[in-house]
Amino acid sequence: MAPRDGILPEPSREEMRLEKVLGALSDPLRLSIVRAYHLDAGGEEKPCGWFAVDRPKSTRSHHFKVLREAGVIRQRQIGLERRNSVRVEDLDARFPGLLGLVEEWEPSEPV
Repeated sequence: MAPRDGILPEPSREEMRLEKVLGALSDPLRLSIVRAYHLDAGGEEKPCGWFAVDRPKSTRSHHFKVLREAGVIRQRQIGLERRNSVRVEDLDARFPGLLGLVEEWEPSEPV
């Protein structure tokens, strides 16, 4: 799929698969990223660096890529920056209640 409006390739709503989404959310760091973007970003696109995490840039990039390829987040390239947002409407339509579980989740240990 060719990028549109700077949006990086992602599955369509119909192509989103539960096993891919759950696989992406199975990592506590990725789950923390999604929870923060969903609850704290106010629906606005935020850059990758907005979510402060003490990991190498390559590791952070990997986690964002996994989330995007599963269809959990949307990434838009703006110049040298990638902006992220949770695909709320698509996730709610495909997997009702999933984001509610993400909202209620609390890490058992710091990520």
